[in-house]
Amino acid sequence: MATFQKVLRWLDENAEKPVIVIACVAACLLIPYQVFARYFLGSWFKMNVDTSAVEELALFSLIWGTYFAVPLVIKRRENIRMTAFIDWLVPKKYHNFVLLFNNVATFALTSIIVFLAVRLIRLQFQFPQETPTLRIPYYLPYSILFFGFLAQSIRVIQDSVKLVRETGVLQLVLAIFLAVALSAPMVFIEHSPTFVLLLTLFGGMVLGIPIAVVLGIAGAFAIHASGFLQMNIIAQTAYNSLDSFPMLAVFFFVLAGIFMGKGGLSGQLIGLADMMLGRRTGGLAMATVVACTFFGAISGSGIATCAAIGMITIPAMVERGYSKAFSAAIVACSSAIGVMIPPSNPFVLYGVITNVSIGKLFVGGILPGLITAGMLMGVAWYISKKNGWKGEDKEYSWGEIGKALWDARWALMVPVIILGGIYGGIMTPTEAAGVAALYGFLVGMFVLKGITLKNMIEVLVDSSVTAATVLFLVAMASVFGYVMAIEQIPDLISEWMLTLTSNKIAMLLIVNLLLLVVGALMESASATLILAPILMPMMIKLGVDPVHFGVIMVCNLAIGFITPPIGQSLFVAAAISDERTERIALAAVPLLLSMLVMLLIVTYVPAVSLILTRFM
Repeated sequence: MATFQKVLRWLDENAEKPVIVIACVAACLLIPYQVFARYFLGSWFKMNVDTSAVEELALFSLIWGTYFAVPLVIKRRENIRMTAFIDWLVPKKYHNFVLLFNNVATFALTSIIVFLAVRLIRLQFQFPQETPTLRIPYYLPYSILFFGFLAQSIRVIQDSVKLVRETGVLQLVLAIFLAVALSAPMVFIEHSPTFVLLLTLFGGMVLGIPIAVVLGIAGAFAIHASGFLQMNIIAQTAYNSLDSFPMLAVFFFVLAGIFMGKGGLSGQLIGLADMMLGRRTGGLAMATVVACTFFGAISGSGIATCAAIGMITIPAMVERGYSKAFSAAIVACSSAIGVMIPPSNPFVLYGVITNVSIGKLFVGGILPGLITAGMLMGVAWYISKKNGWKGEDKEYSWGEIGKALWDARWALMVPVIILGGIYGGIMTPTEAAGVAALYGFLVGMFVLKGITLKNMIEVLVDSSVTAATVLFLVAMASVFGYVMAIEQIPDLISEWMLTLTSNKIAMLLIVNLLLLVVGALMESASATLILAPILMPMMIKLGVDPVHFGVIMVCNLAIGFITPPIGQSLFVAAAISDERTERIALAAVPLLLSMLVMLLIVTYVPAVSLILTRFM
């Protein structure tokens, strides 16, 4: 009996991890191998190397790793959701009931996809199809939908059991009753698919249901309401949306950022920036901005930048006399640069969803990111001078500066690898991301030794879980987007907005205000996936370049990283500094105002976003 319980406990903690680790390692090795084989073996040694199967295997690894990581997202309650309205309107003692309701909704979606996966696999046995390169029967790749969503269902049941032990069975019964009561009108009363889609989307988000789940359920209800679309579309789209080479870039950039942070590269960047600027008034604050800019050029993630840099600079700034609120605020605001400059995960998502060149988006974000960095440094200097926060009274010789540069070489090489590889025509953005991820892991493990044999498995799993939260969102947004496209909702909304005004300047202001509000209420990946297909047709009709609009959108959503009530970087900085969120938000006001000035410049001076793309 004791042995059986030990096995159950091990399964509870580790059931998904072997698949996740194997998939993660395989993907991280396959794509760099493709680059190595193409250039070193093919071009240099003139060897005839066939890498056609590599991309397909890497995509299989991505999909299997993602759908086995999502159950751990559920277990850890790390789903992306909009909690602002629940936090405002629902007393804290009822929050477990809200979680139970969310679990009921999640279980409904995962159960539907398990059922549809069985149907899809059965169809593959009846009408066999094979993958393009490896000629594998498609029922094998599609089986991940069955196993992955079954594992998700089990994790939802486990979490619900824990909540029932705390709150009682009655609350579960009430949660099921509420879910059925809200769903019944969508299922049994005839409505237009557009009405069902939008009502379910906004209603579900207000109720705090994970956004990926809301998108999937909204798509399912709308497909049912259409009367002619088949439910099988949900399962097929859940697979096909991730069976895309650019999706690997999102996965790899997330991995690269976490590997860099765990490996210790962030400390090197901060040391170098502090040595260059630390003697000046507000030196460490300005060094923090520079370090965030460099780390953003490695990770492509605002939250990863905030966590990696903030863990080191916030305590150091407080020790040198800066207020704790300002120290946290400058880190939170500077971390937003991480999604503006390449490699940027929001740019990858925007490029995939709108079919705009990811390479051009990366280049378009460079000047806005640098302008933001310059403005934040200027405000930091002014506030520091006003408060008497002077720099460290220490001079460094050229030899010491040279040594710091040499010590930081491993970190400084990452942007060179990514940008040099992409714009030198050596690698695609996805290949550059894969090489950067492998480089970060190897340097972190064998050079800086922040990644060890002891923590290696957890680093791989945590990285995959973080990536899976975004990729699962992409998959369900694709279901939602499919119905939107069929119903021509983006065109209808853009036509309606153009009836308000056809003035380009006024419409850009309206869209900016909309995006600032959305960014304050919703996580950036969710906002990009939902709004980009809606707003893009209108922007094109007004003559706005798609790359320029992509930069405008990402800059808006970057500001959302530090604006309540969602403000992810704001909350990360608060957790690191142990300072109240409202104090950090108040200290961030002058910094945010400078970022709004940057947004106006980017919006109304298109050359800021487009001038560098002309050299491509």
